[in-house]
Parts: sequence; C-alpha cells; structure tokens
Amino acid sequence: MENKKFSDLKLNSSVLKAIDDMGFEEPSKIQAEAIPVVIDGYDMIGQAQTGTGKTVAFGAPIISKIKDIDEKEGVQAIILTPTRELAIQITDELTRLSKYARVRVLPIYGGQSIERQMRAIKRGVDVIVATPGRIMDHIKRKTVKLDKVKFLVLDEADEMLDMGFIDDIEGIIKNISGDRQTMLFSATMPAPIKKLASNYMKKEVKHIAIIKNSLTVERIQQFYFEVKNKDKFEALCRIIDVEEPETTIIFCRTKRGVDELVESMQFRGYNVEGMHGDMSQNQRINTLKKFKENNIDFLVATDVAARGIDVHNVSHVINYDIPQDMESYVHRIGRTGRANAEGIAYSLVTPREYVMIKQIEKFTKSKIRRKEIPTIDDIFETKYNTLTDKITKNIEKDDFKKYIPFVQKLDDEFNLVDVSAALVKMIFDKEMGFDYSDDDKLKSDESVRLFFSAGRKDKLTVKKLLEFIDNASGVEGNEIGDIDILDKFTFVDVPERLRDVIIRTCDGKKLNGRKVNIEVAKSKKKSK
Repeated sequence: MENKKFSDLKLNSSVLKAIDDMGFEEPSKIQAEAIPVVIDGYDMIGQAQTGTGKTVAFGAPIISKIKDIDEKEGVQAIILTPTRELAIQITDELTRLSKYARVRVLPIYGGQSIERQMRAIKRGVDVIVATPGRIMDHIKRKTVKLDKVKFLVLDEADEMLDMGFIDDIEGIIKNISGDRQTMLFSATMPAPIKKLASNYMKKEVKHIAIIKNSLTVERIQQFYFEVKNKDKFEALCRIIDVEEPETTIIFCRTKRGVDELVESMQFRGYNVEGMHGDMSQNQRINTLKKFKENNIDFLVATDVAARGIDVHNVSHVINYDIPQDMESYVHRIGRTGRANAEGIAYSLVTPREYVMIKQIEKFTKSKIRRKEIPTIDDIFETKYNTLTDKITKNIEKDDFKKYIPFVQKLDDEFNLVDVSAALVKMIFDKEMGFDYSDDDKLKSDESVRLFFSAGRKDKLTVKKLLEFIDNASGVEGNEIGDIDILDKFTFVDVPERLRDVIIRTCDGKKLNGRKVNIEVAKSKKKSK
C-alpha cells in the first residue's frame, strides 16, 4: 500500500478535487485499503482505531457512488454513530468531501429541534448522519423513509453497543432494504459485533484490520495552545520568540499552507524554508541539507515531505495544523526526542479541534498539557535575558576596545543610559518577529472549575459525564476542559461563558441514577 495516491483508488473526479482542496496528499492505511473495497460494492468490516481517517475511508467512496447515480430518490446513505459530537464531526467531513458532488448531508441527533430536522428531510437529503435514538424517533413518527438506502455505515460499532443501542440499530436495519451495501467500523471485535455482522452483512464481506503501530512518545514533552484560527500566526510567532528554539520543524496540513506560512515567516525575518510534495527532488534535498547543517532555523513541511527528514538534533516540533489522523501526529512529534534526547512538541488548537487533543491522548496513552500563549512581557523578558547574556559574554572577551572612542563621543552629547536604551530598542525591533497586538485579544475564555457531587463510587466515567452535560445543557464535549473524577465527587473545568448554563440546566438532574448537585468549586485548578 506504500505510496498509493487517492487518484489510484477509483474515486469520482469531483471527490478527488474536494480531497485535494482538503489538503490530503495521500491516503491513510485504512483509506488505501477500504476505499477500493467499497467502490467495488463489497460489504466491509473495518477494524481500526479512532483517528485513523475512517470518515474519508467510507465517505469518499459513498459520495463517489451517489454522485454517479443518475436519478436519486430519497435517502441514499445513512451513517449511524454513537454521539452527537461524532455526528457533527462526520457531517463536517462529508460536507467538505461533497463540495463538488452536490450531495446533500444532514446530521440528526438528540438535543436539536426535531421539527427543524423534519423540515430538512422534507426538502430532500442524500446522506443522513445520525445517532440511533434520534433516527428511531423519526422512523416511529414516519418522518423519514429509509427503504431507498443503498449504503449503511455503522461507525464506532463497539461504542454504540456499549451504550445500549443494539435494539435501535436492529430496528433501523429492518427499515432498510436488504439489497444495501453495509460497512461496519469498530476498534474492537467483541462477540456482539461479530453476531451483528453475521446477521446483517453479506457472506462475502471483506475484513480489513489496521494494526496499531508501536508508539514511542515517552521522551517528548507535549503541550497545546488554544487559539482562534485568525490568531494562529501571531501565536506561533509569540511561541517562537519566547522559546527561541534551535532547530524546529513546523507542520502544516496542506502544500498551500506550507507556502503561505513560509512567506509570512520570511517577511518577518525568520530564517525558514519549506518542503512539500510539489517541490522537485533537488529542491527538497537542498532544503534538507541546509536544515541538517543548521543553515536554516525552521523547516515548514507537510507529512509526506517530512518522511525524508532524518535529523537527530530537532529540539521542537510544532503542529501549526492538527493532522488528519493520530498516527500522523505520532510520526510528526517523533521527529524530535531522538538519540536519547528529550524533545518538545507544541500544537496550535482551535476550540473546535480540542476534542482531537483528547483523542490523541487516549491513542498515545500520554498527557498533552495546556499552555498559555506567551504575553508581550514574556517575549520582552526572553529578549532581555538573551541580550544580557550576549553582552556579558562580549565584555568577558574584552575585544571591544576600538569602539570605546565612538561611545565616548556619544557620552559627550547624550546620557549613556539613554544611548543604551536606544540601542536595545534597535535590537528588539530587529528581532521581534511580529507587531504584536494586545495580549487580551489572544486570550481564550477564562475557565471555571465546577464541583459535581458524583464520582467513581457512582460508576461515573468521563464519557458518561460528557453525555450527561451534552444531553442536559447542549454543551458539547469539545467545550469542556479537564475532568478529575475522584471517589465521591468530580471537578470539571468549563469556559466562564458556559458556567451558568451548565449549572442551571444540569444541577438537580439524575446522573447515573442519583441526583447530582453542581456548584462553582472553591479553588480553581491552575493550568500547568
């Protein structure tokens, strides 16, 4: 499967164009293996972890095949998924994939107006992404017909079964034609999943298992910065100006992103070059040579281009864009922390991408700690300390005597403290990579720590708590910060703007069978 391109996978040209816009240079393992199988019409079981690119694995071929249907009538595909959060995530991805195919995608989940969903269904939809409970409501109300469905996807099937959706799933399947093409994706294959496959999938089903690679991130310190998308470049400059890293690889998701970031950084005086798949082999070799020989400080690259990078002294890896799958994240940060050295990995994360950080933590079994974006005072302090160190070393060298007469002339006209300050300003103006805005403009929402009167002894889990908050208040999991579940109670970090709505809608409701009290905790946990 090495070096396969999306263009090798029999996809419709409109879908290939959308994938190119999304910036994916080549398919992940599950995509390379699953897409041809789905295109050829087979039922399929895909055994793969969350974050391996499964949505494109089933979405790209389904949209390709729907696009090629001359006369579409009714719902053509339905994707069942365990949570509202995942339904939204899948819908966003499918919408981008269908950009040029004119395939209409609709999410259906609890917590959203069912009347609004009815109106959307009535206007016409090709693909429904739904949680089992809510789509069953529509089936019972006879507001949706699934008899024309040609493609059924069960995503995160083991999670849906764990959440008790088996009866709903079977009820939904019974409303779909037996002539459909069925795809089942699951990280694990317990007996109930095998039974489900045996009962509802064709005998010639194809089984694709993606083996999880060994992960080596122990020697890498991982952090993330939460930042609005429009502020990403300024945040990057602030981080660089405070950290002053020696040798850094910065990852972008797309070739265009690499070119734009390199241009912006060079304009502000950073010593940087880029690498991506559209560059000639000679260009890439020359750039890599400069990077290895420390003739450039920053290398901006896509995942594909970075495969040829074998440099042992990389101090920092920065994910300017979060990658499309977990294994790419591991490969990226693995560029640092080599040869028994410690490395540092930073990720710039928009609020909508926060859930990806939690998925990466679970996948890598490691902690990614939150850091605040450096302030202007932080930058000035770093520059001051660096400059002081350089001045001290030059004084110790004692090789500046020929410049004393020049300074003595300045001393006749000006105060030497003023002269020194002017020189420092000149140096700072030259070294500051960005005309920084006020610190407040880059601040993410202040967080508040809430106390929940339920804990491990109540069989509370993070998943159940997030579902409880989502169902009661409509606040999605990606808005919630750190969660600490103790024996009898739990602490939850939430944005200040969501504090009142969560307390108002969740306090006094039953969580795992008992009434839960919620209040602002007496002390707020500090970010590390």
